[in-house]
Amino acid sequence: MTIVQFHMDDQQVVDNSQLAQKLRNAGLRPTRQRTALAELLFKKGDRHVSAECLFEDAKKAQIVISLATVYNTLNQFSEAGLLRTISIDSTRVYFDTKTGDHHHFFLEDSEQLVDMPEGCVRVENLPDAPPGTEVSRVDVIVRVRSTK
Repeated sequence: MTIVQFHMDDQQVVDNSQLAQKLRNAGLRPTRQRTALAELLFKKGDRHVSAECLFEDAKKAQIVISLATVYNTLNQFSEAGLLRTISIDSTRVYFDTKTGDHHHFFLEDSEQLVDMPEGCVRVENLPDAPPGTEVSRVDVIVRVRSTK
């Protein structure tokens, strides 16, 4: 039996059974499709993917799955805390396997999302949140393009 190893959010290496347990711990049943997508997402370490990109990865890996299932699974993983959702605009959403606080560059020419080095952005003087709410996180996305 081959044991496949994957890098998860805390940089630990896990095999298939640990990956299934990670899904269970997040409140998700490790179905065949969820497990297959989790393998594609986490085996390469930290990465940013769109649903379309993951769908293409699945096709290349000969995983039979619909784009709608990929979207649903990515959203379920995000709601369970396994992924972080990054909205660039109303038409572009990326899913980040690195769930801790960090900021991004969005490369407009290639439509890639790239992590900023840690500690290079400091957010200060945030206004108080409206009554009955609290700030859950602050996302900084700096859009860059080539100077040609």
